[in-house]
Amino acid sequence: MPLSFTGPDSFYSAGEETWWASVDKALKGTSRQRLYGNTEDGLEIAPLYERRTDVPARALRSAVGDWGVVQRVDIPDPEAANRQILRDLENGAGGLELVFPGALACHGGGIAAGDLAAFETLLKNVQLDLISLRIDAGPVNAEVLALVMAVARKNGIDPAVLDVTCASDPYGWLAARGASAGEPETAVNRIRELADSLSDLGNPARVVAADGEVWHNAGATPAQELALVLASATAYLRLLEGTKLAPDDWAGRISMKLVADADQFGTIAKARAIRALWSSVLDGAGLAQAPASLHVTTSNRMLTRRDPWVNLLRNTVAVFAAGVGGADSICVLPHTLAVGLPDGFARRLARNTQSILLEESNLAKVLDPAAGSGAIEDRTEKLCGAAWAFFQEIEAAGGLPRALEQGLVQDRIEAARSDLAQNVASRKRPITGVSEFPNLTETEVDVLPGDWSENAGLSAQLTDLPSAGTGEWFPALLQAALDGKPLLRTVDVESNAPGIAALKLLSSGRIAEPFEELRSRAETLEAGAPKVFLASLGTLAQFTARATWTANAFAAGGLQAVGPAVYGSLEELVSAFTESGAMLACIVSSDEVYESQAEDAARALKEAGARALYLAGKPGERETILRDAGVDTFLFAGCDLLGLLSEAHGRLQGAGGAEKSEQEIRK
Repeated sequence: MPLSFTGPDSFYSAGEETWWASVDKALKGTSRQRLYGNTEDGLEIAPLYERRTDVPARALRSAVGDWGVVQRVDIPDPEAANRQILRDLENGAGGLELVFPGALACHGGGIAAGDLAAFETLLKNVQLDLISLRIDAGPVNAEVLALVMAVARKNGIDPAVLDVTCASDPYGWLAARGASAGEPETAVNRIRELADSLSDLGNPARVVAADGEVWHNAGATPAQELALVLASATAYLRLLEGTKLAPDDWAGRISMKLVADADQFGTIAKARAIRALWSSVLDGAGLAQAPASLHVTTSNRMLTRRDPWVNLLRNTVAVFAAGVGGADSICVLPHTLAVGLPDGFARRLARNTQSILLEESNLAKVLDPAAGSGAIEDRTEKLCGAAWAFFQEIEAAGGLPRALEQGLVQDRIEAARSDLAQNVASRKRPITGVSEFPNLTETEVDVLPGDWSENAGLSAQLTDLPSAGTGEWFPALLQAALDGKPLLRTVDVESNAPGIAALKLLSSGRIAEPFEELRSRAETLEAGAPKVFLASLGTLAQFTARATWTANAFAAGGLQAVGPAVYGSLEELVSAFTESGAMLACIVSSDEVYESQAEDAARALKEAGARALYLAGKPGERETILRDAGVDTFLFAGCDLLGLLSEAHGRLQGAGGAEKSEQEIRK
């Protein structure tokens, strides 16, 4: 007899009222509100959504077919980088992201090449007319583009056929690095002339990038990232008004870049939202509708240096979401990027993460996989609303440049970053492998040798070129590249001119860094791996669950748990603590056992020399009694774990656990 999915007793016959009746029964009188959540932007997430039949499926990607698999290239040595490029292109990549020192997304690496000879080595045997290129070189994207075009010409390739994106984002650069007097105007003139010169060459390159990565890495929420990408793109529309391009061509010269992270539904909604928002901007500007050129990169902010293998899972979720959301191209950051310069194995895994989703899962074969999903449609619409509201605030302030000068953008991102930091510290936003389930015995992963320098950057070498904006600057730059003149030189980023007076600069970093710093400090203590003694009370059944949770919590700061065990008496427990050599102790058991045994145990452990005494669990009404008995701190779900662990390290160092010198560590 065939199975029926539509009968009166089937799962699909149950309506919303029936579902809620079962939920109320399970909640046992507790409010339904506990099932609702909120995003970083404060947008409500309901536990149940109806299917949406009022929204059509959308053609999300600007072109039919798979998204472009873009591979990041940031190996300093041009010859080694070329070997990696050829390997990537032979094994599934269809595009390259050439990253140079000093770019906002260089993360310490970058290709060290500044003249035609070096670029010929870098691009040897690369069929430039068959791939896409993204150039990320900070303020010297035009110089790099000139060198790429020079290589193409020497190889008999018409520069007009190159598929190129220059990741020039002067306003993102302004927010992150500042600028000296005159630099913003110079950047604008360079971009305008680049657009005109490329148009004369017949090349439709995207000359500016509204880059969401700079805002995301600084702590922006998804709605803020969307609003700032939209504000950047709008500012670049205004910038392109000063070129000879036709108005309907402006949108095609702008690339948009968003960040995909492990929030699957949030990333899908974000990618879908940007297209609707961009359509509204073009409509409001009276310009012809043009699909957004959407490039997505996986998040550097979410990567971890500890247990980096978990980054493979984060990247997979991020790529899946970006693909479902309609990205035109995706770049996966290798899982070891936070550790050092990724080797070929890490880069292969990054490439294959996309290849498997495309070739084996056929993820790009469905037009709009999320269409009609109540949860995703609702998230998309709410994100659009929140992003549009912030975008309007920025426009009301005079546009993105003025909003940056006023500190509007920086203040909003700083508040979001603070909220994110608090959620990470309390493990409301847990980080697997770092703040949750840390592995204190993990082995190191392989990375390429070399000394990374975050301060290295590139600057223009030639000073005798015509001024940008005259119409002669880029042609002269291209000719200089063809003549073999050095166009770029290495500089110290820190020596750049300070930012505009009173302009707040954004800071950035990975969210796992505070916990990782504690792990590193623990490994440098002279006394060896710091220990915390788990003073378990009662039977195995009474303390095991809480002891396991507690051991993981302390391990997030590099503190190794000793125990637990079943002790026949309080004297036996104290003796075990003394023999362990630990300076820290934590009482662990059930609340019922605490009622009768915690007070005596606390006094005994303090008298035995516990430098700091913790109790696993909320103190409740007995807090005063327990503190009087010697408990210093209470460890429970939702507490400021980062603060607690930082204080523990302070106590250890105060007890003589001095840190080793760098020389001793190397030995």
